[in-house]
Amino acid sequence: MTEELELIIDSAKESMDNGIAHLEKTLLNIRAGKASPQMLGSVFVDYYGSQTPLSQVANVNAADARTLSVTPWEKTMLQPIEKAIMIANLGLNPMNNGDNIIINIPALTEERRKELSKQAKMEAEDAKIVIRNARKDANNDIKKEEKNGTSEDICKVAEERIQKLTDVYVKKIEDVFAAKEAEIMTI
Repeated sequence: MTEELELIIDSAKESMDNGIAHLEKTLLNIRAGKASPQMLGSVFVDYYGSQTPLSQVANVNAADARTLSVTPWEKTMLQPIEKAIMIANLGLNPMNNGDNIIINIPALTEERRKELSKQAKMEAEDAKIVIRNARKDANNDIKKEEKNGTSEDICKVAEERIQKLTDVYVKKIEDVFAAKEAEIMTI
């Protein structure tokens, strides 16, 4: 195997790793019925004119399985944080008690669980597209190497390695999705 082909394979593997990491990060934002500080990971607060992640202006804790507590580091940030949580459209209703913001996490209905499961499935499909695109790019690069004089047999072996990588990563995506779906559907 030539050094160029090894670099192509390594690059494809890195792209696939990034696809899995992105999927896992995205699935953290899909709530599964119990309170988790990651649920507010997509919330950005207007902090003196710039959009800042909630975690950088307040402490977010899961008080119990059904309650999140958001304690801002500056009392003046209570209103902007409350507003940002509502704007984020997470289906959460923040309550400001003057010191911190309490968010009660409602139990999920069967219909909402199915919606969240569909959303997770769409994210998994998007991740599979990333994996397939990495495979396509790698195969195109391998074909260029073949045109530049690399042996056809060596290129064929590289393409087979790329396909095996693709199969492994698609399986990982299916496993990550299955775990998230089970978490969502568990009452």
